[in-house]
Amino acid sequence: MRPSVFRVVAKRWDCGWELHIEDVGVTQVKRLNNAEETVRDYIALDRDLDPDSFDVEITPDVGEELGRGIAEAKRATADAERAQERAAKKNRRVAGLLRQAGLSGREIALVLMVSPQRVSQLLSPGDKSGLLRRYGGRDAGREEVPGDKRRLA
Repeated sequence: MRPSVFRVVAKRWDCGWELHIEDVGVTQVKRLNNAEETVRDYIALDRDLDPDSFDVEITPDVGEELGRGIAEAKRATADAERAQERAAKKNRRVAGLLRQAGLSGREIALVLMVSPQRVSQLLSPGDKSGLLRRYGGRDAGREEVPGDKRRLA
């Protein structure tokens, strides 16, 4: 059985990046942004596969110290996203209570110090997922493209 995901560790060196493809081999690129295409071509030739028939997961190895810094930054980002989600939930709740108390959308906007558009979003009954994911959180700017097999770990 052939793996559906090939894992790659990209290691920095003087002339670019060494790409260590698990259970396949090693190749190299000058720039990390070219790694996926190079890895796909390498695997396709080595394993006689269609380059689009598998996923590639690339993990850049930037060293222990920088790796710790990256991990800390990612944790801080995740913590901030969770805090924003909690804040959005509280804002939705209080906006609903203000509406029940008879305030208009514009009045709610003034009280909460947000835009009237944001009040509309907060009061929207269909929006329980958290606007953050769509407009400012972890998935912002990411659109899933059918057939796109790229993943950067």
